Amino acid sequence: MDKLQQGWFSEHSQQLWPGQCMSLEVEQVLYEGKSKYQEILVFKSKSYGNVLVLDGIIQCTERDEFSYQEMISYLPLNSHPNPEKVLIIGGGDGGVARDVVRHPLVKSAVQCEIDEKVIEVSKQYLPSMSSGFSSPKLTLHVGDGFDFMAKHQGEFDVIITDSSDPIGPASSLFEKSYYELMKKALRPGGVVCSQGECLWLDLGLIDNMQKFCRSLYPVVDYGYTTIPTYPSGQIGFTLCSLNPETNFREPLHVWSDDQLPTKYYNPDVHKAAFALPQFARKVLNGDADPRKTQVGSQEH
Repeated sequence: MDKLQQGWFSEHSQQLWPGQCMSLEVEQVLYEGKSKYQEILVFKSKSYGNVLVLDGIIQCTERDEFSYQEMISYLPLNSHPNPEKVLIIGGGDGGVARDVVRHPLVKSAVQCEIDEKVIEVSKQYLPSMSSGFSSPKLTLHVGDGFDFMAKHQGEFDVIITDSSDPIGPASSLFEKSYYELMKKALRPGGVVCSQGECLWLDLGLIDNMQKFCRSLYPVVDYGYTTIPTYPSGQIGFTLCSLNPETNFREPLHVWSDDQLPTKYYNPDVHKAAFALPQFARKVLNGDADPRKTQVGSQEH
């Protein structure tokens, strides 16, 4: 892969984050191949453990993956009064499935991942993440999430979408039609949570998504987490609920470490995830135009 040079992997995308890149020193390439859908690379890094890369973009590393996986799982699960049945779209590395099946109130989970090769590679090289695949709570469906949801309407309490960035096939997961489809697949009072991109890089996209989500769901919010190996060290989540009483900013459930062992998530982090910096708050509250908001500029 051309992004491996002189013992380093560099992630750079002029389309997604022009002018910047993330680099990790490589100790050993563990797997390199191509599925029907994408290029897959796994390498052992010097400081972040094993790293999964799809089409040149870092998806997860063993050192910091839990901050993303736990937050995309437990923000919605702990905002629903009784999240018994969960649908996971994407998440082929298994991290979201691992955290979903750990939740004390979850009785069953279905995961739809279109790329079986990602699952196979993750089972081999990312065992700490892929352990959820062996849970009796989980049913794994290899196929298209759109087709699956169209055939399973009104079935799920929570739907979690662990997608890649909005280019290529994943771009459809950031559109209004996808959120309409998820809405139909929910039970009354259901909740959705999707990978929601970065405040520093995608504020216009986030603002647009918040607006069309509000036309579909009575409660919509945006929370975020910190993670060193994602662009700008931050990634967010679009959260929507069919229950007008939902308050995503106050968890309904608080668990002891014995009940729900975590490395990143706790009730205080849950609440803090929705405390946005001022530049983002202004845009998402409708008080500023994202096209005129230049982070780092003295012009406001």
